[in-house]
Amino acid sequence: MNKLTALSVSIAVLAGVATFLAVGPLSGFYLIWAATIAWAAYFFLGADQKALINVIVCGIFGVLMAWIGAFEITNIPADTFLGFPLMAAIAVTATVLVMCLAANIPQLACIPASVLGYSSAFAYLLQTPDKLTHGVLASVSLDNPLILVSISIVIGAYFGQFSAQLAAKLETCDVLKKFCKCK
Repeated sequence: MNKLTALSVSIAVLAGVATFLAVGPLSGFYLIWAATIAWAAYFFLGADQKALINVIVCGIFGVLMAWIGAFEITNIPADTFLGFPLMAAIAVTATVLVMCLAANIPQLACIPASVLGYSSAFAYLLQTPDKLTHGVLASVSLDNPLILVSISIVIGAYFGQFSAQLAAKLETCDVLKKFCKCK
């Protein structure tokens, strides 16, 4: 099987598995959209062990920085002197600056992976009703983006790795030897 076909089949099959798990037995345990973002980032970053580590470590670091920013936002009084929108923007600016400057630490050097984690956390918080609250952010539950989005990133990164491994097997026809004559 050629490389593109093998990868296409692998990704399609595992996307079906990921979807089944997300809407079935693991419903509420991970966000399929955050997992597929991490899955894509795994391939974008090289589809190797370094990419897996960068997606997971930097992705979760990005979630942590978003969580800190969100926590600060929930502490801004609605009638603050500078206005809530400006204060929220300052909280985001500060956490993004720290996140990017942290790239001076080799383990946190993959800024794109950190940004995907940051963006995924805020997407969840801003698009899901009643999640951007002090109570949710302080909870030890799957409502908390620090937990839920981080789990989703790890699952997605591993789905990326598994799809690359399955594609390699399909490409050499190891999986299909019983059913086809491989060259």
